[in-house]
Amino acid sequence: MSLSGKFFKAKSQPSQGQQNQSNQTSQNQDNQQKDFLKESIQTNLDDNLTKLKNLLGNSSDVVSRTFILSGKRSIHLAVIYIDGLADSKSIQHFILESMMLKCEEKLQQSPRAEEFSIIKDFAITIGEIKTVNTWEDVSNSIMSGDSAVLIDGYAVAIITGTKGWQDRGVTEPTSQNIVRGPKDGFSETLRTNTALIRRRIRDVNLRVDSKNVGTVTKTDIAVMYIEGIADPEIVKEVHSRIDKINIDAILESGYIEELIQDETYTPFPTVYSTERPDVIIANILEGRVGIIVDGTPFALTVPAIFTEFFHASEDYYQRADFSTLVRILRLSSFLLTLLVPAAYIAVTTFHQEMLPTRLLISLAAAREGVPFPAIVEVLIMEITFEILREAGVRLPRAVGSAISIVGALVIGEAAVQAGLVSSAMVIVVSFTAITSFVIPSYNFTMAVRMLRFLYIGLAATFGLYGIILGLMALVLHMCSLRSFGVPYMESFGPFNKQDQKDSLFRLPMKKMLTRPKLIGTANNVRQTPVDQYEEKK
Repeated sequence: MSLSGKFFKAKSQPSQGQQNQSNQTSQNQDNQQKDFLKESIQTNLDDNLTKLKNLLGNSSDVVSRTFILSGKRSIHLAVIYIDGLADSKSIQHFILESMMLKCEEKLQQSPRAEEFSIIKDFAITIGEIKTVNTWEDVSNSIMSGDSAVLIDGYAVAIITGTKGWQDRGVTEPTSQNIVRGPKDGFSETLRTNTALIRRRIRDVNLRVDSKNVGTVTKTDIAVMYIEGIADPEIVKEVHSRIDKINIDAILESGYIEELIQDETYTPFPTVYSTERPDVIIANILEGRVGIIVDGTPFALTVPAIFTEFFHASEDYYQRADFSTLVRILRLSSFLLTLLVPAAYIAVTTFHQEMLPTRLLISLAAAREGVPFPAIVEVLIMEITFEILREAGVRLPRAVGSAISIVGALVIGEAAVQAGLVSSAMVIVVSFTAITSFVIPSYNFTMAVRMLRFLYIGLAATFGLYGIILGLMALVLHMCSLRSFGVPYMESFGPFNKQDQKDSLFRLPMKKMLTRPKLIGTANNVRQTPVDQYEEKK
């Protein structure tokens, strides 16, 4: 090994003492920064700007604009904001221009004791404004896109709402396509998403509770619910679980979903996620709590139950009989995609007597020359299809779907021609893949994809007995799950006759008079029957 190689190897592996010293130094710096953030703002403008520069560093996107106003005295001011997060046009027109052109005459005519209120209430023509007196509030506001106005001689800062970063805008959702219904979807901007919900729920009881999670990212989160409909205990539990999160970064709503869920070691999601505003609105109207996370188009609702993952927003925009048929089709597809490969292995390996003679002869002829048992065939094809599915998702959209389809056809046909798998196995795997796409929720589909391999193993080991035992264990596991205190199998286990109107079946709108019972809503009535309404009217 060369001398330079030894040097870099030694440099890349510091001793335990050096690591401890480095960690201690970093911890001391963090403690000093935390202590500084708790300090109050000083009255001297130059000292404040120096401290703020040391806090934010020499970042090129931090803009500090100092200027002077002439009143009873020369007033030195500074406006600090981050370029790209704040709207520079709003700062120019409603802060700088307003102060420099409209404020000086007012300051000269007023006593000196009123100069701060004149600057705050007269000169700054922005709707969102507040005063803070600690560096932590100043830094959090600047990092959120607001601007800070510091005035020489005053130990406070004026925070103005000047958020103005670029966003993707409201576009059609990409993960949940429908034929009939609204086409708008959430974006990555928190206020845009909350506005999409408020646009449809014009009720004064709609509450939006703001939170800030992540010691480094300080991600904004909005908890939305309707007071008087949502269960106060569930709302309290949501706040409690979010407040207990102590992590450095929240980059997507999946972080929140995993940190607040009831059960970690389960394949089934206990928090519902969607990028459709109408789905969140429908859930909030049923008494659930919505969680909107800044920086992601996927919002969350809790509590979540099993049947919810088989519902689509389009079910309520179509006729009730058609929606019921589609829901039965989805549940059937769930069972088929979960059990068809396992049932094929069990029947062809252990229970051939269950098949008609002609079908058994046909399957035997198709498997003639295949060197592998059925379990190996299924694993080869299932793993291959999963690889193709992931490749189709990661590739560019223009070529992803084409490559996945062509790849499946070419590989399947080549495998049959080579005698590695039977044609019946290709049919089974293809049918299983198609039925998996019928389930509306992608998170729930991933759970089915994982459980499918478990049932394949049970079928290869114990046959149909293994599948039945696996189903029993699955039902017991789902009945034991809770989502914020609500049973996961709500309306089925425990059985609730009242909630059957919108579980597997969907009754006509005239019959859906109440909200789900086990969600625990205080106001359980959704609509008044027509005859009673006419009588009351």
